[in-house]
Amino acid sequence: MSTDASANASASVPHYTAAEKRHRIFSIVAASSGNLVEWFDFYVYAFSALYFAPAFFPKSDPTAQLLNTAGVFAAGFLMRPIGGWLFGRIADRKGRKISMVTSVAMMCGGSLLIACLPTYASIGAWAPFLLLVARLFQGLSVGGEYGTTATYMSEVALRGQRGFFSSFQYVTLIGGQLLAVLVVVVLQQLLSNDELKAWGWRIPFVIGALTAVVALYLRRSLTETVRADSLVNKEAGTIAGLFKHHKAAFFTVLGYTAGGSLIFYTFTVYMQKYLVNSAGMSIKTASGIMTFALFIYMCLQPLFGALSDRIGRRNNMLLFGALGALATVPIMSTLHQVTNPFIAFFLIILALAIVSFYTSISGIVKAEMFPPEVRALGVGLAYAVANAIFGGSAEYVALGLKSIGYESAFFWYVTVMMVIAFLVALRLPRQPSYLHDDH
Repeated sequence: MSTDASANASASVPHYTAAEKRHRIFSIVAASSGNLVEWFDFYVYAFSALYFAPAFFPKSDPTAQLLNTAGVFAAGFLMRPIGGWLFGRIADRKGRKISMVTSVAMMCGGSLLIACLPTYASIGAWAPFLLLVARLFQGLSVGGEYGTTATYMSEVALRGQRGFFSSFQYVTLIGGQLLAVLVVVVLQQLLSNDELKAWGWRIPFVIGALTAVVALYLRRSLTETVRADSLVNKEAGTIAGLFKHHKAAFFTVLGYTAGGSLIFYTFTVYMQKYLVNSAGMSIKTASGIMTFALFIYMCLQPLFGALSDRIGRRNNMLLFGALGALATVPIMSTLHQVTNPFIAFFLIILALAIVSFYTSISGIVKAEMFPPEVRALGVGLAYAVANAIFGGSAEYVALGLKSIGYESAFFWYVTVMMVIAFLVALRLPRQPSYLHDDH
């Protein structure tokens, strides 16, 4: 057993009654449900864009229409750091519960607005403008969702099993993406292409708004995890308080989140395009591979989270950085030559298993770095900044390098970031930190 794991074992583990266990597990489910809804609502936009783009950007060139919708999608991405700061501040000063309720309510409003928006033919330039406003609200919401949910789930999880229970944040994050794909696929079977372009594209956004109402109801019943003395701390939720005492922790989290976000988006969002544009597979084959791969990846999260409870968070992160650095170039280079979909599926699962060392404990490994008065802010802001810069740009960097004939340079870029993640992970404390003293 590792030093971290030994420390975990030696830490005082309270005896939970059956009622306390049920309550904490319900809290995990309620928090996770909102997380699933948030990511469903955010990503269903990308999967539906093909159908609603002409309604808001009436240009004759379909590529121009998709570029405009992609630009609005990117704008939502850029709002994440602001959301990480705003909702992190709310969570540290007013409580985790109010931050999570506000976040999911804002996402609900954004989805409902998109579902009801008049088209360009009805209100002219106001249509794309209001679409942009809705996406900015959603970007702000999802930017705040990660940090607050990660903080809450890590605080409410059963001590000794925090890695396992916290892993459900990524189970629902990936599940939201899969559900978005599934809804669009079902609609494609039920409606004609003309019906989807005329009005069918609105259905996923209506579903997103309705499920957000359910998540809102569940989150309103949550019990607050932060103590009153933390909320009244004069430095609670402030940038000054975060950087005055916890600058090193912030940049440590920023460092490994940069690599984590980059490799996550490389092997999830970008991979389908890579299989089509570089490996030469059909869109249908690539979509099938990625749908099943994401499902397996989702199921891996609790297993790797439970592993971190045994071997320690630091060892999980070191394995992530080391294996990611060693395997990225061989896997990406081999995928470039692969024609057999089963071999491609196996290689992608191998890559996603390596990424799971990070994503399964992404929330808790960050939460353990900060005290409660700046925890949501530290987790949310570091994640949002690194995610917007490195995760959000992954596809553009990959396609840009491919367009100038240096596609393999992207593989090495990811590898370098994995080396950085490994070196930063060496800075993680061997001893369990702040969370073990909270409650």
